[in-house]
Amino acid sequence: MFTKFRAGLMLAAASLALAVSSTAVAKPYKGAELYTPQGVLHGRIEVRMRMARGSGILSTFFTYKDGSELSGAFWEEIDIEVFGKDNARGWQSNIITGMGTRVTSEEVHPTDVSLADGYHTYGLEWTPEYVAWSFDGREVRRTTGAQVGTLKNPQSLRMNTWSSDVTEWVGPFDDSVLPQHQFVNWIKVYRYSNGGFELAWQDEFDSLDGARWSKADWTFDGNRVDFDPQNVTVKDGTLVLSLTREGQVGFTGAVPRDEGTEPGTGAGAGGATTTTTSASSGGGAGGAATASASSGGGAGGAGGAATASASSGGGAGGATTASASSGGGDAAGEGGGIGGTPPDEGASDGGCGCVVAGASSTTSPWAAALAVGLSALAMRRRRTRR
Repeated sequence: MFTKFRAGLMLAAASLALAVSSTAVAKPYKGAELYTPQGVLHGRIEVRMRMARGSGILSTFFTYKDGSELSGAFWEEIDIEVFGKDNARGWQSNIITGMGTRVTSEEVHPTDVSLADGYHTYGLEWTPEYVAWSFDGREVRRTTGAQVGTLKNPQSLRMNTWSSDVTEWVGPFDDSVLPQHQFVNWIKVYRYSNGGFELAWQDEFDSLDGARWSKADWTFDGNRVDFDPQNVTVKDGTLVLSLTREGQVGFTGAVPRDEGTEPGTGAGAGGATTTTTSASSGGGAGGAATASASSGGGAGGAGGAATASASSGGGAGGATTASASSGGGDAAGEGGGIGGTPPDEGASDGGCGCVVAGASSTTSPWAAALAVGLSALAMRRRRTRR
């Protein structure tokens, strides 16, 4: 009797997941999302990116507590969202928290140049005391309000290219500009240790590290696109996230060269040399005591060091290592996904120094299958991002 009941639940969960999967591929446009199944609690992240252009399009980097989209869960998210509208001359910083009615704290940052015409370094610091955002080494926003204190859990790192149907936010969608692409030359992740930054890892995308990254294959309400794994590619030392029509997925063009100041191959960018320097010429957050600088020179120069002093903004962030669940399940994405159960404190993380999102090792197979189905259904209900 118990065996029959358990088998029935597993079949129901599998059928539910299959039904959701079949409805999640019906959209005429395809986007891309890359995420880490492992999470970090506090830290500094720097990402060198060139964004997509076009009204209705968003290119992002953000952190997200897995399972936030589930009913009864407390939402935790920190955003960098670049608008494709107005020739990609602005981006938004944001924190999203809360359960039921969510609290947001958006702030828009105009730029003098198109963020689709060149690479720029986007920085995010998250400590117990503050969250701060930087652009090309210059801090542009810092918040120390009560909302920061509600960010208590590890969050995965995510990048995606998609299209919102909220036209008053992102502008009317113009699909004549497709395909569009978000190019990522490198990412550096610093842990938070003794009030300063310590480089935990970096990825220059000479290949896609399957042990570090996963490709999303879901969608969410308010999103015109399905996330298609084929729209995540690596070419010439650059990660490419594409926004395309259905049937035209992937990237086969030339990767634009990164003329910036940080190391990374970036379609033939010059080799880097190591030097000792003071804070970046922008005078912003994350000025490093020891930094890597390319022979190209130029503005910016934030971060880039294994050892760094506190930023001029007053503090430094990094990633606190945490024990991990041995479940290692799929993480929820921008718009939901699979997972979101708390990690086991005693489980091993395989030495990565990260929290692994996924089910506990004590979860039974039928319960895990049911969680997969319910989580997949929940991803369809995620709120429209604004």
